[in-house]
Amino acid sequence: MTQATNTVRVVIDGRIVEAQGLRRTTTVLDFLREHQHRSGTKEGCAEGDCGACTVLVGTLNAAGDAVDYIAVNSCMQLLPTLDGKSLKTVESLKRPDGSLHPVQQALVSCHGTQCGFCTPGFAMSLAGLMQVLPTPSRQQVNDALQGNLCRCTGYRPIVDAALEASAAGAAALKLDDSADLPLLRQIRRDAAPTYSLDGELLVQPVVRTRKGSSFTSPANLAELDKALQDAPGATLLAGSTEIGLKVNKQFHRPEHIVYLGNVAELQQVQTSAGAWRVGASVSLERVLDLVRTDWPDFAEVLRRFGSPPIRSTATLAGNIANGSPIGDSMPCLMALGATLVLRRAGRTRRVAMDAFYTGMKTSVLQADELIEAVEIPRRQAGEVFVAHKVSKRFDQDISAICAAARYTLQDGRLSGLRLAVNGVTPFPQRVPALESLLQGRAPDSITAAEVDAVVATAFPARDGLRGTWAYRSLVARNLVLRFIGNEEAALA
Repeated sequence: MTQATNTVRVVIDGRIVEAQGLRRTTTVLDFLREHQHRSGTKEGCAEGDCGACTVLVGTLNAAGDAVDYIAVNSCMQLLPTLDGKSLKTVESLKRPDGSLHPVQQALVSCHGTQCGFCTPGFAMSLAGLMQVLPTPSRQQVNDALQGNLCRCTGYRPIVDAALEASAAGAAALKLDDSADLPLLRQIRRDAAPTYSLDGELLVQPVVRTRKGSSFTSPANLAELDKALQDAPGATLLAGSTEIGLKVNKQFHRPEHIVYLGNVAELQQVQTSAGAWRVGASVSLERVLDLVRTDWPDFAEVLRRFGSPPIRSTATLAGNIANGSPIGDSMPCLMALGATLVLRRAGRTRRVAMDAFYTGMKTSVLQADELIEAVEIPRRQAGEVFVAHKVSKRFDQDISAICAAARYTLQDGRLSGLRLAVNGVTPFPQRVPALESLLQGRAPDSITAAEVDAVVATAFPARDGLRGTWAYRSLVARNLVLRFIGNEEAALA
């Protein structure tokens, strides 16, 4: 049997809050505003783009003696994913004596607010940044505010406020969570499998509704296999950046949800000399940090994928499984030669990333099969990897086209070249025709006309919302020439 409950426990400012009887798809934002009456957290876009709803989610560190915080978009996070964690909202910043947090005070003194609607989100993003970087640079502040939009101030006074607040020092900037720590230890879930007296595996907690719908949160792969066996066809939830959007915009109410965020094995990264094995629940932010040294262009694509609140929850496996024709990570992974580890009913198989998709939004995934891990090759001596994303807005925007290439130069000629794109194809894929054109050639011997001819035949000629075919085909040609170092032909 499974252990069923209708209670989600979360620590908010030194008290355990038990949420009972709420819909499983209740967002953290709605819970805060409608049930906790914390109206400082605002709803702007309800799709993770504006940042007005930003809050900090805290998790006990491995030693159990401190809280690690991440900024999240509360509009898309489902409440049951916070079971056993803590929440900090803009109301949490106020000091016991009623004084303002240094970030709040600096926003006042630097005139960093006008209408005020976006201000709580800015305050939380900056407070979260300064838990790990008490003295950030201007660029680090800009990066932290990628996902916070303001229509009034022009951003400069907000950035100035961040730099002024940092002068207060780490001690003044740190959130007071001393009262939260013992409560988080109290509600912390067991990581080991739990069995009944009869030896049956207990999957806990399972949040059920009166109508029989469920939200299951397994803690390990054994519990995950059991949960999928009990609820065939269940919706898999990881970062909630896709499902949260469907909940808000399409009023999507899956009958059964299996949450992957607490599965210990799926949160692991294994490093070897040749590759990283990235678990399905590892956030994009962790992947970005992981690949930054070996593959800086891949890290930059991930940085522009979304804001810190998006990257802190979204996962690489989720982006792959979603299968968007303009998914940013897939061309990079295909060019790198990544491999997917797929799991179903306790058994696994390995599939090359470039063999995963079978059509638009379709793949080789079988019923109740999931991506357990992504194996990303590490850089070897002499290898070149280049990637670039073109979009209307530089940060946090959907691709018009994203392309990536990996190769070596042997005696001045291209060797082992792998090239992949999105945006100009029905699904992210490698481009064998372009690879054949370039393979074994010296970069300066390849002309723009040759690449244009292959692009015209390799990709379906169609206009789209993010660019005409004439524009995208030209961008595709120039990216290819830029990747191989033939800038002169690209400008011809």
